[in-house]
Formats: sequence, C-alpha cells, structure tokens
Amino acid sequence: MSDGTRPADAPPGPGRHAVVVGGGLAGITAALALADAGVRVTLLEGRPRLGGLAFSFRRGDLTVDNGQHVYLRCCTAYRWFLDRIDGSALAPLQDRLDVPVVDVTRPEGRRLGRLRRDPLPVPLHLGRSLATYPHLSLAERARVGRAALALQGLDLADPALDTQDFGSWLAAHGQSERAVRALWDLVGVATLNAVAGDASLALAAMVFKTGLLSDPGAADIGWARVPLGELHDRLARKALDSAGVRTETRTRVTSLSLHGNGRWSVQVPGETLHTDAVVLAVPQREAHDLLPQGALDAPERLLEIGTAPILNVHVVYDRKVLDAPFLAALGTPVQWVFDRTDAAGLLDGGRRAGQYLALSQSAARDEIDAPVAVLRERYLPELRRLLPAARGAEVTDFFVTRESTATFAPAPGVGRLRPGARTKAPGLYLAGSWTSTGWPATMESAVRSGVSAAEAALGALGRSCDRLPDFFGEAA
Repeated sequence: MSDGTRPADAPPGPGRHAVVVGGGLAGITAALALADAGVRVTLLEGRPRLGGLAFSFRRGDLTVDNGQHVYLRCCTAYRWFLDRIDGSALAPLQDRLDVPVVDVTRPEGRRLGRLRRDPLPVPLHLGRSLATYPHLSLAERARVGRAALALQGLDLADPALDTQDFGSWLAAHGQSERAVRALWDLVGVATLNAVAGDASLALAAMVFKTGLLSDPGAADIGWARVPLGELHDRLARKALDSAGVRTETRTRVTSLSLHGNGRWSVQVPGETLHTDAVVLAVPQREAHDLLPQGALDAPERLLEIGTAPILNVHVVYDRKVLDAPFLAALGTPVQWVFDRTDAAGLLDGGRRAGQYLALSQSAARDEIDAPVAVLRERYLPELRRLLPAARGAEVTDFFVTRESTATFAPAPGVGRLRPGARTKAPGLYLAGSWTSTGWPATMESAVRSGVSAAEAALGALGRSCDRLPDFFGEAA
C-alpha cells in the first residue's frame, strides 16, 4: 500500500498526521480541510474509487451514474466543495427554479404544471407559481400558502419537532392527501427519501424552510452535466493530490486502537499506520464496528439509525422522447425523470444516438428487490403514459441500479441518534451525512460533516481553522 515516499508507520515529521477512513464526500472534505490547514493526511477507502454512493461506472459505451443526484443553491457546503475541486462549471445551477410537473391522470394538453420562482422577495417569489399550479384546487392552494407560513414560523432548534412526523403536521394544517402528493411529497420524497408520514418534522421543516422560504433563489436546482465520477473521483483525487494527501483505495480498515501516548494505530491488511488523529467517515454501521470501547456513551444508537433505499431505473431509447432536462410526475409510480444522454456519452459519430433517461425512485422500499423484468413491465408502460413520444420509440437498453441503504431513514426521533463530530476518545472524530448536521442525508450533509470533523480535529491538533469554510452561522 505504501507510495514509496516513507514507511506508513514512520513517526510523523514536522507537523501532525491524520488518517481519514472513508473516501465519500465526507471523507474527501475532511481530508482536504485538514490538508489545507497544514496537516499531513492519509485517506483510506475500501472501494477502488472515491465518491461513496455518488459514483459512476461503465456499461458498454455509456458512463452511468449509480443514481441521479442534485443539489440546491442553498447547499452552500456542496457548492464550496465543487469550487474546491474545480468542478463548479461541470455542475451548474439553474438561473431560476423551474420544475415541470406532469400529472398523467389529467387530459392530454392539460397535464403540465410548473413550480418556478419569480424575482421577488420571499414568500412572494413563489406566489404566482402556487396561484396557477393546476394540480391543486384553488382552496388547496390557499391552504398550502397558510401551511407554508406556519412552517416558516417553526423554530428548527426546538427538539420537540423531531418527535413529530411531517404528515401529521400537514394534516393538522389543512393539507389534503392530494396536496401532500402533488406538492409536499413531490419535494420531500426527493430530498428526505421518505414520504411525509414517515419523516421527522424537524428534517422536513429544515428542508422547506431552507430551500423554499429562506431566500428567493435557495431552491434553484443544480446537477452534474458530466458523470459523477468525473467530479467525485477524478477531480476530487486531483485536488487531494495537489493538497499533498496520500490517497489509498482498495484499502479497508480493520481496527482502530488508541495508545497511552495519545496516538492512534489504524490497522489495514498487512500494515499499521500510526497517527495523531482519525476521522471515521464511513456509514453508521461500519463506524459502530470500528469504534473503540468508550468512544460513545451509547454506540448502539448508531445501529438504531434506520436506512432507506433508492431505486434507479435506466432506459435508453432509439430517439428523443423528452424535451426538458428533467421533470417530476404525478399519478404514476414514476417520480423524477432526468435526461442523461450527453453526460453518459450516448453518441454516434459525435451526434446523439437516441436518448438515455434515468428515473430516480426514492423511498422505494416496496420495489428495491424487485426483479428487473418486473420493473421493466411496470415502468415502460408508465413512461409511455407520461411521454407521448415514447409510444413510438424503441427501447434499446433497460437496466436498474439499486442502493438498499442509500440514506439514513429520516424518521421521527432520528435526531437524538445522530452523533456529533467529537467522540469521547481523544483524537477520534466522526463524519458522514448521518451525523448531526441538521440536514437529511444529502451531499450537502456529507460535506458539512467533513468540515465539522476537520474543525474538531484541527482544534485538538493545535492548528488554525482560519481556512475552513463557515457554513454554520447560516439559518440552516
């Protein structure tokens, strides 16, 4: 595993040494932040690539993302991350929020609605869109406005919010089942990976207050116009190399040990690394298994943090069937559809060779283990209902990617289970979207957790935090 420059177990030279375990967004962020502050960093990742659960792979001539990931303008930490790896131009934001919403239960010609903002102050920026949203009745739109104002008045610091579910709160504030499906879950399922009735009010309120009610442009959507591996693996690795981080993939940590001198041993197959600090940036169950005794008061709480799946259905057509870059759907099992043709490299002689669509299906517990043939029979007819141009198109490829534990489950009560960055073991820190960031399991949460862990480690190592980005004075 050694890169030949020095033995991995050699005592540190000038400065201090940190090992980051896990090469997802949280681990990459922690490694970059520590290195930027002058700490010598080794990053260890068990997979053959970086990026965690936001990655790409090859399928024939296509470069395929395992799932569609988007971010919002209010995701200041992930935007900092993109800047830090020189990737912002490859994952731009919309100029202004604009989401086509198609309801297949309505007559053709009257199916399309839009959620978009105007250049007006909050909450007027969404007033015209809500007033003309065709998928709700006039009375339902009025009640949505009143619920939004009530949501805006919630105190996100109130721990009681985490004991309630969002669905019950919506019902108590006059939201019909149709309004929940056509608006609240349209946004909430995609961001929380849970329907309103299964989601903590604290996390749901955070999403809607920050994304829709904090700033007129907060909900503008950004997404990668290149494969995710270009950002989270290639560019991230380049940034790590430039920062002097030693990055080792295919290297799984088997144990951590704290010594009496305050230093740590990190065991990998065939080698032991000695270090001043460890950032554990792995999923909660893996973190539980690696934590030394006494590191947390109740480590079993990590095992109580549930997980939620995301299913991604990939369909390649022989012609163009969708004119928009993405759309959201109602009245069908299909949730969100994205055009990934150019990003995946679906070209023939430099020209588009058909169209590649990715369906992102969150909270897909009932379908995550369904056979591909069953999913094909279910989703291809739904796409023909949703997209008239698909009715005469030939499907040239159909495949599925599954993440059974894509996110932590944002259930009521999860807040008390999420630990902070610091542990009771000196020099050991936690990072990951599942830690206590205040955000649901998003790329934003992962990056924030990496910064928090780096900040805690730098303080203990006697290093300045001046170069760390500051996201934590924000309302979110």
